[in-house]
Amino acid sequence: MQLVGSDKLRVVVGLGKSGLSSARYLYRQGKPFIVVDSRRNPPGLAEMAAEMPEVRVHTGKFDAELFGNTSELVMSPGVALSEPAIAEAIRQGCTVAGDIELFARDLQQRNVKAPVVAITGSNGKSTVTTLVGQMVQASGLKPAVGGNIGTPALELLDQDADVYVLELSSFQLETTASLQPAVATVLNVSADHMDRYPSLLEYQQAKQQVYRGCRYAVCNAEDMLTLPLVPGSTTVTRFTLNTPDLNDFGLIHEDGTTWLARGLEKLLDTSKLKVRGRHNYANALAALAIGSAIKLPLDKMLQVLVDFTGLEHRCQWVAEENGITFFNDSKATNPGAAIAALEGLGAEIDGKVVLIAGGDGKGADFTPLTEPLSRYARQLILLGKDAEKISQVAPGQLSCDRAENMEQAVQLAHAVATSGDVVLLAPACASLDMYTNFEERGRAFSEAVGQVLNG
Repeated sequence: MQLVGSDKLRVVVGLGKSGLSSARYLYRQGKPFIVVDSRRNPPGLAEMAAEMPEVRVHTGKFDAELFGNTSELVMSPGVALSEPAIAEAIRQGCTVAGDIELFARDLQQRNVKAPVVAITGSNGKSTVTTLVGQMVQASGLKPAVGGNIGTPALELLDQDADVYVLELSSFQLETTASLQPAVATVLNVSADHMDRYPSLLEYQQAKQQVYRGCRYAVCNAEDMLTLPLVPGSTTVTRFTLNTPDLNDFGLIHEDGTTWLARGLEKLLDTSKLKVRGRHNYANALAALAIGSAIKLPLDKMLQVLVDFTGLEHRCQWVAEENGITFFNDSKATNPGAAIAALEGLGAEIDGKVVLIAGGDGKGADFTPLTEPLSRYARQLILLGKDAEKISQVAPGQLSCDRAENMEQAVQLAHAVATSGDVVLLAPACASLDMYTNFEERGRAFSEAVGQVLNG
């Protein structure tokens, strides 16, 4: 296979997961390209050497000369278009694409009819992507799920799929022009990645690219930044945590029960969901709206919602015994994330939250925890490096216990929890003082719950 010597080359910029998938795709297509990465030892280097030894790979500081004979930059999402050498190549007329753009072009060239669902948002996109994938499968169809989560989009092309379900980041959307999804959604927009975007407006504009060419748009009625600017021929469905309009999805409160609903039609009592909290209700409603747009059976979608225990380490349902429910939110590695979990669960349960927190706070201000702890917590169980700092912001009436390890923390929490309560691991801290990563910490919690309940 001749991969060099062409008058014009593509340059794959970045050799992470998506960059390596782009290189593999171009290699199979017989397209000439080189690879550049500003890191001296990028993660995909060994795979490149083994699988595509004849392809030139340049590592280290970007050199403008590398882009001088280039027709197109195939950008990895981790590399900013404002990088000086990249920006100069673009000024010189070089076009830009990402792995999602290559994916979209391939579908168009092969006239693939399987619909694409494109999901983005500041929060919740992994959960909604997972739910929609499970709904497709429960409906007897074959989903191909990936993008910014799990399998890179270009690797999904090898699957025999009835529906493609893609989680997309704003960085991926910046370099995508040809996708034209059957259904597209922006779940929410809040300040994020402000190191890459000069303003919230530019971040929102990147997210809005997902709606380009879609047939159905799903948006958040309570977040104006998600409302699509689409032609009148595009069907727009909204989800809301308030009472929905006809054909939209929302919540109905009736006789002390909260229902997921479409218009006036009550669909599912939220008490039947294993995942709790208003943010999870929003995710469920968004998934229902997306699934309805591609005509998935309602009963299959609702059963998926009933069975769903959440993504691992993200407010994940672990177990329930004697009316006490255990949730693993080890991914809550900062105070803001812990507060979201505490408020989301605390407002929806009959009892209180027994919170397990602590770890390496990395200098974070824990003061914002005081108010939600006062409102929702029964007891605070602390462990790790910054346990003392968290105890200092606990409201005076709240009892605090110290634990030497996760098993002891769960034992203490179980001892004080009563029926209707939640035992929540939401550390508000990084894990590196005690664990390799937040995943290991979450597994330690789940294992400790199993030992305490079965011991």
